[in-house]
Amino acid sequence: MSYVLREAEIPVLPEGHSPIRILHFSDLHLTPKRKTEIADIKSWVKYSPDLIISTGDFLADMKAVPVVLDALDGLLDIPGLFVFGSNDYYAPKPKNPLKYLLPDHGKRTHGEDLPWPELDMGLRNRGWINLNKSRSSVKINDTLIEARGTDDAHLEFDDYALVAGDAGKCDLAIGVTHAPYLRILDAMSRDNLDVIFAGHTHGGQVRLPWPGGSRALTTNCDLPNWRARGLTQESNKPYLHVSAGMGTSPFARIRVASPPEVSLVTLTSLF
Repeated sequence: MSYVLREAEIPVLPEGHSPIRILHFSDLHLTPKRKTEIADIKSWVKYSPDLIISTGDFLADMKAVPVVLDALDGLLDIPGLFVFGSNDYYAPKPKNPLKYLLPDHGKRTHGEDLPWPELDMGLRNRGWINLNKSRSSVKINDTLIEARGTDDAHLEFDDYALVAGDAGKCDLAIGVTHAPYLRILDAMSRDNLDVIFAGHTHGGQVRLPWPGGSRALTTNCDLPNWRARGLTQESNKPYLHVSAGMGTSPFARIRVASPPEVSLVTLTSLF
């Protein structure tokens, strides 16, 4: 196994509700050459999740759509929610990785357009729900979940107004987004969501040794570095679970103290 299984438990379900096992993955950045990663993804079905959440950046190559759908095939019969990231829309281009440590001035260097509509159709044809600009509900076990999402904030494709407002009649309200920019987290917090799922950060991708573990140098957005991966919460705000993801850009194939990961997040009863 060439990845880490990150596990977390979040006590957000109403009293008496059965636990829900969520497989959360992000940032596959798949190409046809990523044979080990493809095999790892195929193996995830062994975790027997009740729900799957993908927070984007599936693609890293013009020919990656069938590769992604094949890798996920065993999981596509399980209820799933997804959004896209910037790398689903545009192919990666070489860039100086040190720029990730500099302030983000919003300038983006895009590669050629990727065939994301084919990926979208492939996932939706198997029953997964696209949350890029929508709200939807799914019942898992005895729990009715209302989910809302945004398109990629790193490209400023997000428009939270499309999904804003109090949750409807449900047992749990969750948010799904690729890049966890604070404008999205704050908006979801104002709407009293319970949990937010995100990706994008790669856990910092390069982390420094630090007492008790390691520390991210950047999140590649305005999220504080201490929230770069895993489960965190600020007082009286929704839980945030950030996946450090599985892949990297084909032009920056390095991860230091931030190994590829997939998460198994178990939602449990409050009491």
